[in-house]
Amino acid sequence: MEGSQSHEEHPYIPRDLKLPGFVPGVLSQSTIVGFYAVSSLLVVSTIFILSGRSPKRSKTERWLMCWWAFTGLTHMILEGYFVFSPEFYKDKTACYLAEVWKEYSKGDSRYAARDAGVVAVEGLTAVLEGPASLLAVYALATGKSYSYILQFAISLGQLYGTAAYFITSWLEGGNFAASPFYYYAYYIGANASWVVIPTLISIRCWKKICAAFQVQGQKKTKVR
Repeated sequence: MEGSQSHEEHPYIPRDLKLPGFVPGVLSQSTIVGFYAVSSLLVVSTIFILSGRSPKRSKTERWLMCWWAFTGLTHMILEGYFVFSPEFYKDKTACYLAEVWKEYSKGDSRYAARDAGVVAVEGLTAVLEGPASLLAVYALATGKSYSYILQFAISLGQLYGTAAYFITSWLEGGNFAASPFYYYAYYIGANASWVVIPTLISIRCWKKICAAFQVQGQKKTKVR
């Protein structure tokens, strides 16, 4: 009886995952997702409106600024909280950030279990890629020469981190989602943006960097 009772303490897979002191989430899924969506929309619309004040800035650059602001704040706030709050699953205050990870763990219980690989990937993402993403917003806004190199580097870091995230799950058996719904909605869906968008940005930056070096090479040839 004790074994079956302990298995019912949390909603995560595997059922025998030990989470002593686990406190069930208070906020509903719609509240958690809705708040995140509204907050993200507010950030994106604010950046897009402010970036439109400069006629020299293209729409692509404005959308890139929105992406880097959104992803930077997500890395620093959400993922930063996870990294530095190892016992979030014990939270009794209905703290929104703790509730986010209690809910997301239904799609990947490695978060609740504090899997070393996940903590390492999220730690680097929060501490390095988060601030770098906000620096990319500044670089785009001010037309800094390092803008493309910076965006390329962050995008490669995001792709590497996402690849490590998926590969480690696969190597460990991939049985961490409470149901197919959570698997596709959280594990796949919530991470898809960090595969598609960094890939597109990497390609764009690669082309821009190559074009710049090509122009520089042509100038040197003419001078000679």
